[in-house]
Amino acid sequence: MKPMFVLAAAAVAFSGSALADGAKLYAEKTCVACHGKSANKPLMPNYPKLAGQNAAYAEQQMKDIKSGARNNGNTAAMKGVMHLVSDAEIKELANYLSKLK
Repeated sequence: MKPMFVLAAAAVAFSGSALADGAKLYAEKTCVACHGKSANKPLMPNYPKLAGQNAAYAEQQMKDIKSGARNNGNTAAMKGVMHLVSDAEIKELANYLSKLK
């Protein structure tokens, strides 16, 4: 019984650290530099507004950019960052962005 408790505690601790705060990730991963502080005023007119974006769509776009499945001129800047973002962080970012107005 004791080993099960240790495993459960480790799982809870890991999931808590893996799901970092979306706002913190947005700043730390430098998303703010191109998409704006509130994700609704991008630096360039051809960059997308991310505030309120569908979470599943945003998550897939970030994964596609990371994997190279999405590859166009607009993805060049993000490719330099996405290799530093885990899938759990991508999910957290997508959920955070979907809740912004």
